Amino acid sequence: MKKIIPFAFLFLLYSCFETPERKCADFKTGTFKFELEIDGVKKSTTFVRTENQEIDFFEGKSDTSSIRWINDCEYVIQKINPKNQAEKKAVSIKILSTSKDSYTFEFNVVGNAEKQIGTVVKLK
Repeated sequence: MKKIIPFAFLFLLYSCFETPERKCADFKTGTFKFELEIDGVKKSTTFVRTENQEIDFFEGKSDTSSIRWINDCEYVIQKINPKNQAEKKAVSIKILSTSKDSYTFEFNVVGNAEKQIGTVVKLK
């Protein structure tokens, strides 16, 4: 009986925490919008994602990246035609939670431990 009480307590404690919803497969393809702040100015980018490519539209220019899915919620993107050394580096993206039309994700340059968080809205 003494062994059951700690287990029951841990079960009750664990069941009180709600895990975030992650329907990542709903966001593998489509048209999306991401807003970010650069030097105090709010900017937005729109991108179209297929299973293996992402085309980004930012300030009147487009750029294409390849996508390698690790699982339904994690992928790595890398620019196909990088213009400098910084653009040659791949970016790792992990979807943390999803809602009906958006997802929250963390991302970092592969090899860099510093991660950032963002939210993307699905347009189509």
